[in-house]
Amino acid sequence: MNTAQISRWTNEFGREYTDRNSLTLWELDALYERNYGVTRQELNQRFLAEVPADARILEVGCNIGNQLRLLQQMGFHNLYGIEIQHYALQQARHRTQDVHVVEASAFEIPFADRSFDLVFTSGVLIHISPANLPLGLGEIHRCAREYIWGFEYHSSTPTEVEYRGNERLLWKMDYAQAFLGQFDDLELLRSEELHYRENSNVDCMFLLRKRSQS
Repeated sequence: MNTAQISRWTNEFGREYTDRNSLTLWELDALYERNYGVTRQELNQRFLAEVPADARILEVGCNIGNQLRLLQQMGFHNLYGIEIQHYALQQARHRTQDVHVVEASAFEIPFADRSFDLVFTSGVLIHISPANLPLGLGEIHRCAREYIWGFEYHSSTPTEVEYRGNERLLWKMDYAQAFLGQFDDLELLRSEELHYRENSNVDCMFLLRKRSQS
């Protein structure tokens, strides 16, 4: 499946994004500290402390692999990623070790149902058109055995945001509620709104769990 958004992110526009955001892990944590007053590593600890180190984890939209590398530093070692942008995927393969990354989109995740203990996104759902979002959420839900974890721009109502002078490339909404509204087997374990220190924007990290099927 191709969309207007995928077409943009897989061409030079996407490559420029990757080059702008090719941070070291130290720079990434410093960015989070500057934006929210807390590092990404600290947030990961808050949300994933109960997830076992041998959990199979998939990141949807891994870009250059920094979020997976941070999970490695926490002790997770069964890590996978998918990425639609070939240039970013090559960077991820160069930067990571013992992480399995493949070229694929959120609309067609190339793994079987319930393949992963935890499936997550970080700044990816925001780039999926609301019309196509149910398909992406469905694929994430299909591949997750227990947990769905997300970190996305937040708004109580769906709102399109101009992105670097472009339309139809960025949205914000309550993504945890989008999952809960689409799937009745999910429960919200934790959610934290993170307010930017220098402007009025808000991001949200959330952790969902599939209820046990009796």
